[in-house]
Amino acid sequence: MIYSIRTEIKHLAIHVVGNKTKNEPLILSRKLTEQLKNNKDLESTLISFFLNGFKSDEYYSLHHDVDLSCNEIYNYVSKIFENEELILEYSANIATHLYETGTHPQIKLGELYIAHIIGCEYKGETVDAIGIFKSENKDTFLDVYSEDANIQIETHLGVNTNKLDKGCIIFNIDQENGYIVCVIDNTNRGIDARYWIDDFLHVRQRKDEYYNTHNVMAMCKNYVTKHLPNEFMVTKADQAEILNETIKYFKEQDNFSFDEFSQKVISDPKVVESFNRFKDEYEQERDIQIEDEFAISDSAVKKQSRAFKSVIKLDKNFHIYVHGNNQYIKKGYDETTGMYYYQLFFKEEL
Repeated sequence: MIYSIRTEIKHLAIHVVGNKTKNEPLILSRKLTEQLKNNKDLESTLISFFLNGFKSDEYYSLHHDVDLSCNEIYNYVSKIFENEELILEYSANIATHLYETGTHPQIKLGELYIAHIIGCEYKGETVDAIGIFKSENKDTFLDVYSEDANIQIETHLGVNTNKLDKGCIIFNIDQENGYIVCVIDNTNRGIDARYWIDDFLHVRQRKDEYYNTHNVMAMCKNYVTKHLPNEFMVTKADQAEILNETIKYFKEQDNFSFDEFSQKVISDPKVVESFNRFKDEYEQERDIQIEDEFAISDSAVKKQSRAFKSVIKLDKNFHIYVHGNNQYIKKGYDETTGMYYYQLFFKEEL
């Protein structure tokens, strides 16, 4: 959780940003929102709406291929952190920047909120932040009320405060390296979604423990499920066993060591040698660096574990879930039926 009961919205500017390619408008507010001054319920609702969706420990930094000073969001946010009284001026610049970069035809018109938030939480530290949020989708709400001794009902179109469409939090930390940034986009998963991260914010993932843990676990899964069976005679049960041992290692250890992992989980010298070669190829193909040692991120392990499916799928009829002890699973071939089979050895049915 990145907010607490001490979190406050000190300043808030709201603009409307349309799709330029559709000739939709860009409407810039002439003043900051004043409704929050004496309305704690509204402020509490907005804080929850803006910040509730940021639950991952996956952090980014503002970036530019030439120089960080060329990143427009970095420049505007830095000006606001230097002088909070300039938030309206630079929030308009942020809205204009979004309008100019969001040129994909599927991008929707919506409200853009730029908030100066105080009392945010980052790894136990209380910091100020600039939040940039966009609501694009509208829901229908029922309004039931009493009038002249009768119960009336009406519909209203509005923003669902239980789900933020797009957002980012820029913590006032590590300015020289592009700040620490959280990003979410709940509306799109295709090419058109990249404009928020790549074109508008222009961020890249920070190379921290989350980044390292995620990359190593993804590499291990790729090796075991795709590369290993092409180079060695292994069964699906063998693969499931290695995947289970991989998850077990990351859940039990506080720190990762590539050599220790190779010896404990991979173990076979020939497979270890193959694993080392695969690591080099994996790094080159994806232009990343796999660190040999780092602190393990529990949240990255939790997220990646969902992708580790130790399941043997047999035609469309059966799934065998393997949680360990693959020596009790034997594979064979029946010449009479011309079909493969598995033998499962167990002590009792549960």
